[in-house]
Amino acid sequence: MLNSPPIRRHSPPRSELSAALAACRGAFIGTALVSGMSNILMLTGSMFMLEVYDRVLPSRSLPTLVGLLMLIVFLFAALGVLDAIRSRILARVGGALDEALSGRVYDTLVRLPLRTGGRGDGTQPLRDLDAVRSYLSGLGPVALFDLPWIPLYLAICFAFHPLIGFTALAGAIILVALTLATEMMTKAPTKSAAEAATVRNGLAEASRRNAEALVAMGMVPRIAARWAEANDRYMRSQQRSSDIGGGLGSASKVLRMLLQSVVLAVGAYLVINQQATAGIIIASSILSARALAPVDLAIANWKGFAAARQSWKRLSQLLEAMPALPQPMELPAPAHRLTVENISATAPGTTKVLVQDIAFKLEAGQGLGVIGQSGSGKSSLARMLVGVWHPVRGKVRLDGAALDQWSPDVLGRHIGYLPQDIELLAGTVADNIARFEPQPDGEAVIAAAKAVGVHEMIVGLPQGYETPVGEQGAALSAGQAQRVALARAVYRDPFLVVLDEPNSHLDSDGDAALTRAILGIRERKGIVVVIAHRPSAIAGVDQILVMNQGRAQACGPKDEVLSKVLQRPPGAAAPTPIGIRPEKSGGASA
Repeated sequence: MLNSPPIRRHSPPRSELSAALAACRGAFIGTALVSGMSNILMLTGSMFMLEVYDRVLPSRSLPTLVGLLMLIVFLFAALGVLDAIRSRILARVGGALDEALSGRVYDTLVRLPLRTGGRGDGTQPLRDLDAVRSYLSGLGPVALFDLPWIPLYLAICFAFHPLIGFTALAGAIILVALTLATEMMTKAPTKSAAEAATVRNGLAEASRRNAEALVAMGMVPRIAARWAEANDRYMRSQQRSSDIGGGLGSASKVLRMLLQSVVLAVGAYLVINQQATAGIIIASSILSARALAPVDLAIANWKGFAAARQSWKRLSQLLEAMPALPQPMELPAPAHRLTVENISATAPGTTKVLVQDIAFKLEAGQGLGVIGQSGSGKSSLARMLVGVWHPVRGKVRLDGAALDQWSPDVLGRHIGYLPQDIELLAGTVADNIARFEPQPDGEAVIAAAKAVGVHEMIVGLPQGYETPVGEQGAALSAGQAQRVALARAVYRDPFLVVLDEPNSHLDSDGDAALTRAILGIRERKGIVVVIAHRPSAIAGVDQILVMNQGRAQACGPKDEVLSKVLQRPPGAAAPTPIGIRPEKSGGASA
């Protein structure tokens, strides 16, 4: 009979958090060695008391006392140095973990809304990483490294006398039971507090973003009531967790103090019966207290441990669900065509189809205007064209290569995007136009501004291109922010430029500059896609896509398509195409 090959059991792949922690293995080994030396030096006080009571006092030897005193000064100084080294090592372990994972956590923080639709507390991953780092850098791990040395102290207590050893052992068992009770009783309220905090923080952030609407429409008291309800749930859970942890912590502290007294009493009993010396009474009392100190410290830091464990679990799940993006081979810069192959899309975190079976092809130098009623899927299409949303079916290709064959950083160089909801980042006008490049090209910044007709406006600002835009561009008007965002979209002449409602805040001069910018993109053999509601936005394109309920109703040359979708009753003026709003006199102020 042939021998079957042995079955190999593959261990599950290590999570990114575990791998980052494993990279600090050397630091943990060093911490364990330092903890071992520290715990041995912790015997100094009890041994000194033993020698003083059993040797110095009976012999009345002053030189012996001085010698012992000099020795313990040296030993306690060494203990202080070792404790400082251990604290510094653990602080650097927390720093190393943060350095290894902060980039990944920030990456998931940015990509998470594109996966979930922006639900939940967006900054929770950062707080989770902070919680794990803070715990690793604090006193919690110190207790874990000291726990294995409890048997040493108990063994010395047994060496003094079995009765002293059993007394200390009983106290240790009770304290361990309290630790386990702390774990079981705080697990549920800690988890509940974390969930309530997520709801509360999410509601607070939503209120901050929509402050103008809340105040203008008198909604503040109602939203405040909802926030107060969420905050009350958080406080109740937090208070319950604190009550349990604090109560058990106080119990352990009292028990440890009581145990010292009990050990003293047992030692006195043994001295009375001439089974121990006076020095053993003091030394065993100190040793029993030291034996239980790690358990007491663990209970005191259990709340932080429980919070760090919850954060660890959430971070592990998040990083597993959103693995690091691969770095594919860099492709040549696109220069020929955009191909959309029957793409369909759903909003992140939902199953409702917003765009279905859209297909078209644009060659270099062409411009496409996308029109349609509100909710027809125009903005969803724009998000797929720039790679923000991934189609559930079909492909978007640049020169034949699907967008997922590019790394986002490299793809971003070839794409310009103006989203419907414009937000500038805190920094200068030049920083925003240059997309926050570390060393921006000043000439390219000015060229982008001139391409969209915003250079004169920028130099008219108090500090010109160095004018701070404020948080979310608050220092600029809506029209100014939109035109700066337009310049950002065309910075360094990207091949594909997608503009979603690019003239929603522009006046007639801005509309004319927009048309010139669109024609400029086409003249340099780029491709431009314009999502429009106002006719002036599509003046510079030569192709039209009409969307209706997520599908393409018509697509082709602008004049041909518009002639089909325009309905002209006999003797009536030409109506507006589907989804196109008539121009308002004067336009919006820039």
